[in-house]
Amino acid sequence: MTWDFGKTIQMLSVIVDYIQNEQQENENIIPGQETMEDTIQANSTNLGKKSLLKRNNKRASLVVSPSSLTLNWQNEAKKFAKELKTLVIRGTLAERKRQIEEIDQYDLVITSYDLLKRDIELYLQKDYTFRYIIADEAQYLKNSNTQNAKSIKKIKADTRYALTGTPIENSLSELWSIFDFIMPGYLFTYKKFKTMYETPIVKEEDQETMQKLRMLIEPFVLRRNKKEVLTELPDKTITVLNNEMGEEQRNIYLSYLAQAKQELAEEIELNGYERSQIQILAALTRLRQICCHPSLFIEGYNEGSSKLEQCIEVIQDAVTSGHKILLFSGYTSMFEIMEKELKQRGIQYFKLTGSTKVDERIELVDEFNQNPEIKVFLISLKAGGTGLNLTGADMVIHYDPWWNLSTENQATDRAYRIGQKNNVQVYKLITKNSIEEKIYELQQKKAELVDNMLSTKTSFVNKLSKEEIMDLFA
Repeated sequence: MTWDFGKTIQMLSVIVDYIQNEQQENENIIPGQETMEDTIQANSTNLGKKSLLKRNNKRASLVVSPSSLTLNWQNEAKKFAKELKTLVIRGTLAERKRQIEEIDQYDLVITSYDLLKRDIELYLQKDYTFRYIIADEAQYLKNSNTQNAKSIKKIKADTRYALTGTPIENSLSELWSIFDFIMPGYLFTYKKFKTMYETPIVKEEDQETMQKLRMLIEPFVLRRNKKEVLTELPDKTITVLNNEMGEEQRNIYLSYLAQAKQELAEEIELNGYERSQIQILAALTRLRQICCHPSLFIEGYNEGSSKLEQCIEVIQDAVTSGHKILLFSGYTSMFEIMEKELKQRGIQYFKLTGSTKVDERIELVDEFNQNPEIKVFLISLKAGGTGLNLTGADMVIHYDPWWNLSTENQATDRAYRIGQKNNVQVYKLITKNSIEEKIYELQQKKAELVDNMLSTKTSFVNKLSKEEIMDLFA
């Protein structure tokens, strides 16, 4: 299992090495000898004619990724591994069925989690065994009960890899689920894993148990961070920029905060904490939206937003100085407000959200990296936080803090990665005396646990306790 930096290129190198070794072995075989030896072995083990054919031919490797990254894998293969014959499974059901029937003709097959769970029966009917199966952005397997996880675990392969920069986003059960894919049974059943490791580590902060788990997983984790493999990578500077709400915005925030505290207290008293999660999340979301811009949910709000004013000021100064900017937000509706501001100032920009088509994503990324006139790229944190190479930018702005620090780090790494020649400046916009400050503090607190356990820089936001949740409303 490999996570952090250069995952795609590392995996392509492994596949190319396999293909080259197979070709070399075939070239060194004496004509006629292969058939005789393979026939004897096939008969002695009752493998039959089908397995005999597989032994005499190199086999494809299967990459399963989010839909938005399938073409990215194809492009990276064309760039760094031109010798690989590559197939992207896509199109109608009939087209995909035909493509799956032709898998034997390719070295690298790429599909998405969404299509794999739809097409799983086609793969099983074919009874094909891949050389490698690679789960890209393996956090998609974090819930072992989903069809994503169940489908990919049914695929046969000699070797399994999981690629992710965020092996733990919310709980240790996610780490277990990833290992259940690459090495079924190694971390026991989930019930046993929870009793032996998850509960003592998360609830009791048991250092001895944490060390035992760490020793179990370390031999199978390849982690190479940027400082270790790219000594020439330029510096990255992270700056927290605080802003204070104006009077009208502050009055709205305090009014809603008081209302939310009262309503949640009544809700929890009536239905209990566990059954009030949706209401709690809705209240937290509203408070975060007010910090971004009250008009995100208050119709007719015509006053300003201190954060938006600060953000536009930073963008203007950066554009004047010749910088290109990635701006991330968890709220796509915030982009509509921001686009008006950018248009008024004549600043050219692109936008990428969950509704952006896969083909268009690649075009936007290439154009942004190459066109000096496009100064800003507005990107939805969930849709564009992984899998994109945007080294054309040298500044990253996180408009609003996300619960998981790892998600923000993954987004920042769209610019701070191989190929980056300039120093990268990262700005985090935090509204003072608000829920955003508390989220930021929570990020730092939760990150410490994973640092101690896995020696990674990912964040660990386990299911928040009642006390932690209610403290957000203090």
